[in-house]
Amino acid sequence: MPYVPIEWLRDHVDVPKGTTAAGLASDLVRVGLEEESIDRSAAVTGPLVVGRVLEQTPEEQKNGKTINWCLLDVGPEHNETEGDGAGSRGIVCGAHNFGVGDSVVVALPGAVLPGDFAIAARKTYGHVSDGMICSQSELGLGEDHSGIIVLDDAPSPGTDAIALLGLGEEVLEINVTPDRGYCFSMRGVAREYSHSTGAAFTDRALELGARVPAPTESGFAVEISDDAPIRGNAGADRFVARIVRGVDATAASPAWLSKRLRQAGMRPISLAVDVTNYVMLDLGQPLHAYDLGTLHAPIVVRRAKPGERMTTLDDVDRALDVEDLLITDSPEGNLGSRPIGIAGVMGGQDTEVGERTTDILIEAAHFDPISIARTARRHKLPSEASKRFERGVDNRLQAVAAQRVVDLLVELGGGTADDTAVTDVDATRAPSAIGFDPQHASRLVGVRYSNEDVIETLRSLGATVEELPDESAETTGRHAASTARVLVTPPSWRPDLTEPADLVEEVVRLRGYDAVPSELPSAPAGRGLTVKQQRRRRVANLLADSGLVQVLTYPFISENRHDQLGLGEDDPRRRAVRLQNPLAQDAPFMRTSLLHTLLDAAVRNVGRGITDVGIYEIGSVTRPDGALGSSPLPPPAVLPDGGTLDSIRAAVPAQPLRIAAVLVGLAQQAGPGAQARAYEAADAVAFVREMARAVGADVHVANDPGHAPWHPGRCARFTTADGALVGHAGELAPRVVSELGLPARTVALEVDLDVLFVAAPAEPRQVGSLSTFPPAKEDIALVVPADVPAGDVLDVVTAAAGALAEEVRLFDVYTGANLPEGTRSLAFALRLRGERTLTGEDTAAVRDAVVAAAGERFGATLRA
Repeated sequence: MPYVPIEWLRDHVDVPKGTTAAGLASDLVRVGLEEESIDRSAAVTGPLVVGRVLEQTPEEQKNGKTINWCLLDVGPEHNETEGDGAGSRGIVCGAHNFGVGDSVVVALPGAVLPGDFAIAARKTYGHVSDGMICSQSELGLGEDHSGIIVLDDAPSPGTDAIALLGLGEEVLEINVTPDRGYCFSMRGVAREYSHSTGAAFTDRALELGARVPAPTESGFAVEISDDAPIRGNAGADRFVARIVRGVDATAASPAWLSKRLRQAGMRPISLAVDVTNYVMLDLGQPLHAYDLGTLHAPIVVRRAKPGERMTTLDDVDRALDVEDLLITDSPEGNLGSRPIGIAGVMGGQDTEVGERTTDILIEAAHFDPISIARTARRHKLPSEASKRFERGVDNRLQAVAAQRVVDLLVELGGGTADDTAVTDVDATRAPSAIGFDPQHASRLVGVRYSNEDVIETLRSLGATVEELPDESAETTGRHAASTARVLVTPPSWRPDLTEPADLVEEVVRLRGYDAVPSELPSAPAGRGLTVKQQRRRRVANLLADSGLVQVLTYPFISENRHDQLGLGEDDPRRRAVRLQNPLAQDAPFMRTSLLHTLLDAAVRNVGRGITDVGIYEIGSVTRPDGALGSSPLPPPAVLPDGGTLDSIRAAVPAQPLRIAAVLVGLAQQAGPGAQARAYEAADAVAFVREMARAVGADVHVANDPGHAPWHPGRCARFTTADGALVGHAGELAPRVVSELGLPARTVALEVDLDVLFVAAPAEPRQVGSLSTFPPAKEDIALVVPADVPAGDVLDVVTAAAGALAEEVRLFDVYTGANLPEGTRSLAFALRLRGERTLTGEDTAAVRDAVVAAAGERFGATLRA
């Protein structure tokens, strides 16, 4: 994120005196630049001054260390006035990178350095050290603690070093969105500050542009050769090269330049590098400096060749990709044969500016954002240059930024600008004009903006606005509702402005987000939830109220999931849709059952030590019921026709809505008056019955001995009255739970909600009046053949009990020696209620009807 020192910002815009970092953040947030942080890490209080070394006496200590006893002039206000040290201060220092006559930074007693490090006079090594000579790290200016800061062109002793080094300044760090790349510069932030506050903004780039010399025939030869454009865009469309001769590459960067780089979060390195970094931070154009003596004309901008490698400035040998855009030169006349930089990312070692460099070539280019972004990510090199290029750089800024670097190298490095060697290969295009209706902003946002307000705002942005006559508006404008039409040409530094919606966003942003009212839309009249939505919520709430937790799982499964669950070779659930571009290569198929993925969630919970698990999921499964085919893929930026859309829809397989649950461990914890109870198959069956009852559907229950992944003898099959499969519930097969690592006797259910909802009445049932009379209870135990399903008997008992039956429940299954061989006893509890108090004769009549119906259907008898 960019750092914004206030004093630096004043070079471009009139920032009032006394403005704090917090105040600056408040101003910038109004135009969409949010505060990331305020850096106070280099804050220093107390006396910190410039000192000049008068004497330096090395003294070897018993531990083998040599210290320096120094006398320093720290200004009349701070020097000692009595004794041997009159006119100076005595300080002990262990560093050796300075000498007599050097100007250094001195922290006097009473100063507090970063880290709450208080300075006081103290006796050490046989002297009273009356302060401290400071290094970068001690002042919070960098990580270098090995040597003392030696000031070049320092002011007189006693000068306040806090102001000199910028240690008293707070620095604002801002968050810049990807579409606002121009704000990665002081120039861009200053323009936004001007928009926010109305402060006078001076575009220094315009002043520099007036002094840029025209290209010359004797300029360093440059060719742009891109045989592999990305998305139709050439990798580079402008390349400016300038030459400065006779530069003293060993010259140190002045204090003001080093200070600004440090405030912006960059470490001063050398004059040439510091100057290019400074101009990049100031204007927003990345630049690179080459040692001209190591270059061989021409420079060629091209894509990398297969197998090509180069060593970058960070001393890493990198394998290049054929999509990487390179800066190359041509030794021995071999055109573009030697890579000397990864374009827009990082330079190479072979042409690095060193201490022996005298002539420097400055590169200022404009590269394709997509190419740079891909290369930076491919090589994991998010450099300061790539951050700016991938967000879009002003394509009219290259010559201006190069001129600024030339000026600084001449001023600070003693060089001479070679204005006879100016190169500017320029294939850039002007921004396209956008037809715009000024009232479009009002219609979209709901705030009344006049045409004059909109046009004035766009012009303040730097755009050119051409008002069109009414007769041409109908063919040029985007919106036919208004007669006021304009053509808007965005400024070169805003490549993100490409369509009317972008202009609307800028109008709203610059006119103030606070002018946009916060109003909730009124809900349209309607019936609320549909019947299907109500039923879906009803079954979800039923399981949640029973203590189960709803989860969501990814609908992707592995190739061996069907084998893990024991599905037969002819099981239709094995017919799964394979994804062409799966999120994970080990899960390329769409699930055909919710249990395929829900069981993984149960395994994960059990694996993390949760012994009692009750989870459920509502979601779609993919069940192709015809020939598997590929969906047509329309070309990008083309509206598909009706036939293509129909083909796409036809290729989508059936995706029924399901609900599934997995139950592990205890259904009821032990407590006072209650024993612990584990989940069992009957719980899963009961849940399905309750769901059917909740939506008003009638389902039939039967044993299903062959439906994986359930236990052959503990699996219930649910069907509708017309035989449609609703789902299954019961205990999972031992082999399945063992394969997955789940506890024995894990219980599960899965129900097709689409089928269940179809089986429910189309309209909600009308509930009759509730009886206020007391219920009557009747328990009936029937002896039936052992192979008769209990669900079938329950259906017969319920039907025979008639309208008086409020509830019929199977509560006991008994087999024993006192029953005939091959039979079992099924006990049912009946709760009866009528429109009057029921008598014994009434309940006896119900009992007789139940026994008679069961006897006729199954040969059942009443158990004695």
